[in-house]
Formats: sequence, structure tokens, C-alpha cells
Amino acid sequence: MQPIHPSETSTSRPPTLGGLIMLVGFILLGGVISTYLLFGLLALTRGLDVEKTQEHLQSLAANPTSVPGSWYELMLLQAINHMGTFLLPSLVYWYFIERRSWNQFNNRPVSAVVGFSLVVLIVLAFMPFDGLIIEWNQNLHLPETLAPIEQWMRDQEKKLNGLTQYLTTFQSTGQLLIAILVVAVIPAIGEEVLFRGILQRNFIYWTRNVHVGIWLAAALFSAIHVQFLGFFPRMLLGALFGYLYVWSGNLWVPILAHFVNNGFTVFMVYLYQQKVTSMNIESTESVPILGSLAGAVVTAGLLYYFRKTNSVQT
Repeated sequence: MQPIHPSETSTSRPPTLGGLIMLVGFILLGGVISTYLLFGLLALTRGLDVEKTQEHLQSLAANPTSVPGSWYELMLLQAINHMGTFLLPSLVYWYFIERRSWNQFNNRPVSAVVGFSLVVLIVLAFMPFDGLIIEWNQNLHLPETLAPIEQWMRDQEKKLNGLTQYLTTFQSTGQLLIAILVVAVIPAIGEEVLFRGILQRNFIYWTRNVHVGIWLAAALFSAIHVQFLGFFPRMLLGALFGYLYVWSGNLWVPILAHFVNNGFTVFMVYLYQQKVTSMNIESTESVPILGSLAGAVVTAGLLYYFRKTNSVQT
């Protein structure tokens, strides 16, 4: 297995601890700026003063269904916040701190990746097994002494699930398209640039171990979502994206995988709401173990083929 080493130029800089601290600073600053940008947009479009805008945002967070047009405003908030927190800070770091270009995320062009479309099947085959891990993770319990922390975690999950359900209740095809853009396209690019393109690569560079780098980045990828009852399945998903990146040598591969995972879920929710399918992908019913294990076997086989065919091309 060969780690990702972007081609060096005369101006490129290797990753450093100081650079990592600057990246964190860019992310925090991006989050603040994106929040103020949204604040300003809401104030302008609704004609509100500072105090009224604050009250409006509080109402959005507490009870979005009580605010007219809240679905679109929350989607706008998600889009601006995600680009300001993940994508733009990552690109600023990449271009101005390490002084690299987009092409240096890749050591192979996407046209040289064998089985690029196979990534879609890999992600879909992995979903049943990941669903089993989701169920297992949700049923985990902390020791009795940590019961208050566990209750807080479950309360936070309940709030997030309520917001997610609201944002994935579609009144039109237009809302579906907006949701795919905000939930699938933007996160796929922004999160993969940060967690696979930069952090995974840097962890591999510092530890000199591909597997350690992949799993460290995957753990951070999961932790940053602050959904503790879904930590392990999201970490597995992050590791899947990480190995696809290493084996393919091109960042567009994990971006595609991330997009398929999020976009397929959103689309299936829409089809269920439209009564086109009877399968509720958001169902909390027990995942069939045999189906999940079969999905794991198929995923492993596809991954083996993907790795083998691409290693031949390296």
C-alpha cells in the first residue's frame, strides 16, 4: 500500500505542527465569519435589527416549524456554515500555508483510476453492514457512574434527529435538489478535502504508517459531527473513504463515495415520502444480520478488486 504523497514543487512546504495549528485557527475563524455572514444576510432579507435577528435565530434553533420559510433558511445556514468551516479554511491552508495546488491532492489523474464507477457499488454494498453497526452503537451504554453524561448525549442526539427529520421532509422536487446540494455535494467536497486530502495525508506523513493515518483521520471525521451514538459507524465510513483515497491516488474517488452515501440516503427518503418505495431508509428497526453480513462480504470483495486493479496500474 502506497501512501499519498503529493508531488513537490520548489515552493511546496511539508506539513508541520505549526501548520496544523494554523489550520485549526482557520477553521475556527471560518466558523465565526460564516455565522456573521448568515446573521447579516438574515438581517438584510428580513429587515430586522440585531436584537430581532438574534431572536429569529433562536426561534429557528428551538422550533423551526414555527418560523415561515425556516426550511430554506436552515439549508442556507448549513451551506454557508459548511463552506466556511470546512472547504474554504482547508483550501486557504493548502494553497497559502503548504503552497500547493489542487492537482497535488492527487498522485494520479482520475482518468487513470480503474473502476471509478465501482465506487458507487462499494458504498451501496457497505450500507447494510454500516446499518448494523449503527444499531449496535445506539444500544451501547456507559458505566452507571457516567449515566448523566450518557443521558445528555442521548438528549443531544434526539434534538439533532428532530432537526434532521425536519430538513429531510420535502414539499417539492426543488427542495430535494437543494437538499442534495447542501447535504451531499457540499459536504462531500469540503469534508474530503479536509479529512482525507489534508489531515489523513499529514497523519500518514508524520506517523509513517498508512493505516494509522487513515484511522486517525476517520476518528476525527466522526468526532467532528458531535453525534456520539453514531461515532463508530461514521468512523468506519471515514476509514472506507480513506482507503479508497490511498488505493486510487485521487481525491475525487472519496468525494464520489461521500456524495453517494449522503445523496442516496436523501433520495431514498424522498422516494419513501412520495410512496414510490416502501423501504424506509431512516427506520430504526433491527437490521437483518444475514443481509448485513452479506453486504460486508460483497464490500470486501469489491474493495479487494478495486485495490488490486489499481495497484497494478500504479
